[in-house]
Amino acid sequence: MSLTQLGQPTPLPTSPREAVLEKVKNPHPGSAYCVRFSCPEFTSLCPITGQPDFAHLVIDYVPEEWIVESKSLKLFLASFRNHGAFHEDCTLAVAKRIAAAISPAWLRIGGYWYPRGGIPIDVFYQTGSPPEGVWLPPQDLPPYRGRG
Repeated sequence: MSLTQLGQPTPLPTSPREAVLEKVKNPHPGSAYCVRFSCPEFTSLCPITGQPDFAHLVIDYVPEEWIVESKSLKLFLASFRNHGAFHEDCTLAVAKRIAAAISPAWLRIGGYWYPRGGIPIDVFYQTGSPPEGVWLPPQDLPPYRGRG
């Protein structure tokens, strides 16, 4: 598979549907290990009001044949910036798109959304039971507590 975004200027995709999520061969096939991506500044738009929503996404996966190319992931995540969708839809859309692109042995996502109307919404998803023997660090993001 040839990479089309890494190492060159790449414009921000205008939507998640337009974004190209690329993959590279797993450099350690046959080894069970966890890869973590943290996106503390994820943004999208409320599909009703058009106001911005903010989240901290934590994505963990155990690769099989492929790993996610990180620049394409950054562009994919940034493509939600002008995309209107509810928290649950955004969180699961990210997880399912990654799972479809690389077919990992296991994947989980924690979407820790900042409050709107005084209520934070946290969304969690995983593809099944994690493989035995893989060290999975806890996500350990504290719940939103406001300023104090």
